[in-house]
Amino acid sequence: MPDDPEGKVAICADNVFRIWEEHKPKRLTQLVFSDLSTPKGDGVFSVYSDIKAKLMAKGVPEHEIAFIHDADTETRKKELFAKVRKGQIRILLGSTQKMGSGTNVQDKLIALHDLDCPWRPADLAQRLGRIVRQGNRNPEVEVFRYVTESTFDSYLYQLVENKQKFIAQVMTSKLPVRIAEDVDETALSYSEIKALATGNPLIIEKCQLEMDVNKLKILHASHLSQKYSLEDKILKEYPQEIKRLTEFITGFNADIKTIGHNTPPGKETFPPMKIGGIVYADKAQAGLAILEACKNMTSPDTVPLGEYRGLAMELYFDPFGKEYRVTLRSAISYDVRLDTDVHGNITRLDNRLDGITDLIVGHEKKLADVHAQMEAAKGEVDRPFPQEAEYKEKSARLKELNVLLKLDKKDNQVFEAEPDENDFESRRTQTLAR
Repeated sequence: MPDDPEGKVAICADNVFRIWEEHKPKRLTQLVFSDLSTPKGDGVFSVYSDIKAKLMAKGVPEHEIAFIHDADTETRKKELFAKVRKGQIRILLGSTQKMGSGTNVQDKLIALHDLDCPWRPADLAQRLGRIVRQGNRNPEVEVFRYVTESTFDSYLYQLVENKQKFIAQVMTSKLPVRIAEDVDETALSYSEIKALATGNPLIIEKCQLEMDVNKLKILHASHLSQKYSLEDKILKEYPQEIKRLTEFITGFNADIKTIGHNTPPGKETFPPMKIGGIVYADKAQAGLAILEACKNMTSPDTVPLGEYRGLAMELYFDPFGKEYRVTLRSAISYDVRLDTDVHGNITRLDNRLDGITDLIVGHEKKLADVHAQMEAAKGEVDRPFPQEAEYKEKSARLKELNVLLKLDKKDNQVFEAEPDENDFESRRTQTLAR
């Protein structure tokens, strides 16, 4: 057959030569992938030899072009890769299998060319991983994928697209609810290439609509998820938090009254403290009694200590913090860390009780915030999906296109319906009958 100057092999050769010439001073390199051909070396036509001939005809020296197939041993492969990394060989052609994983030639790579579509999404990822990887000195690179309208290219990209969608469904346990960009971008990229390969404007419109509908579907799922979350908060979380904060405020106020009734006027007067059944009117003696109670503890478990300013005191040892602590208990419990200072421990107890007023202020602020959040949630929960009209319109148009393209049954059943055992049995019977 005569050579086609508009064919994708010729276009690829033009691209490779343009980039080769543009980056001559820095001797940057390129990779060309093709799985549907192998170099023969016996004069029989192959895509590899055709590209090489086209490049040499344009002026690329033969010693700067190499086939991965020529490196048939590990030693030769290492030598070849070293030459590519140095820029001695500037154009390397190979298949995904031979030039995929383990091909570390990224140092000077500036462009990658996918001359055909492999059978698996992972193969495309492997190809891309040769150039988009750590160690490449170029901040920006070019990736080309070549397709021919109305050819097998369309089927291959359709196949890869469906495989990628299936993999994404298996690997994703739930719909992401943040942003539309969480749609599987790799699958969409294959879909766009498939559309370009078919040349059918309805297919192109369908692919664009699929992207739009998938994004809107995720946004809609996010909206519903937020709605259900708000409903749950309105029914459970906010009322429970309001009840909890209200009970704390009530308990704080009750404890303030108890403390007031059991605290003599004047800061200089020490309120009597009962420890182990003995009442201490002297601050220093009370402090010493607390330290003595700590020394007499035989286990970290909580034990009764006494009473102070109308609140019961309990003593325990915290094994994690390796410290003794006192719990002041009435309507609410208040924890206080102890030290070895006789007077300091009493001061800590007083500060904790005198700080209850600040706790009331803080809890009242939190209560007001929860009430405000609850009212805001009530106003937000009934808000409709802002893109509902667009979602319905594009979904309806997508269904219409599927009918026109006769994709409304078979394609959907591939991924959305479980296979029926009777179907397999029926097909097996038909096959045997033939």
